[in-house]
Amino acid sequence: MQDLGAWKPVIGALLLPPVPWLVLVLVGARLILPRRNLGFLVLLIGVAGLWFGSCSGTALWLQNQVLRPPPAILGETQDRLSAAGRAYAQQVALANRQGRTPPSPTVGIMVLGAGLVPKAPEYGVADLPHFFAERLRYGVWLSRQTGWPLGASGGVGWAQKGVQLGPAEAEVADRVAQLAYGIPLRWIEKDSVDTRGNAAASVAMLADQGVAEIVLVTDAFHMPRARRAFEQAAAAWAKRAGKSAPLITPAPTKFWTQDSNPVLAWMPSGAGMANVRVACHEWLGLLVGS
Repeated sequence: MQDLGAWKPVIGALLLPPVPWLVLVLVGARLILPRRNLGFLVLLIGVAGLWFGSCSGTALWLQNQVLRPPPAILGETQDRLSAAGRAYAQQVALANRQGRTPPSPTVGIMVLGAGLVPKAPEYGVADLPHFFAERLRYGVWLSRQTGWPLGASGGVGWAQKGVQLGPAEAEVADRVAQLAYGIPLRWIEKDSVDTRGNAAASVAMLADQGVAEIVLVTDAFHMPRARRAFEQAAAAWAKRAGKSAPLITPAPTKFWTQDSNPVLAWMPSGAGMANVRVACHEWLGLLVGS
């Protein structure tokens, strides 16, 4: 299984845009001379795929109509978490005044990793890429708003296995959280290599410590697959432990939104191509159950 996992980044790169469209362009060009009409049709499909596969409008459609992430947790859910968090803070304060061991939290906020910059030139040490940095920022904000402790999940991904030396993703997140936000992480899950691994290790770590609700933080496009993995891991833990499964509360961040200029939404761009690619990656992951 590990040998197959090491090939996941390569297989994904071949299956995801823009490679399929480039292949169609090459096939169409090759067919132009012997079979002109067919060759032109294949070439046209390839070019159209490259065009629409590079549009932010396509990415937005994939997010809203194919992936369908849950909404942000504003309003009632956040109010519930905040009220429970204030009650927990009072219990901790009382225990500290009485010299007792504070109670364990029943809610934990977990931020999922998204890769690593092995050595950022400006810092001279490993740093978080923008996806992970934005997830962590939202996790910190949510922790401050609700009063519940924060953790991060992420080891060394398949693409870096055997290549990357140094700290795991979650360890770097802990350092960044302390230096940039003044908040140390309560949970550091550093052994997982992918989303399913994040889920299995994080659920076991938190549930074994009495956490009954896990607030899951990741990008909106990643949330459907991550939520499924965590709910499956929670059910498996409950069956193994003979206890109730912890509740998984999705807290997505970084939703793609409608471009202010609808014309630009259907003009190819680097950002549009990147978003379409990650949306297709998530859709493929949902299909194959990864």
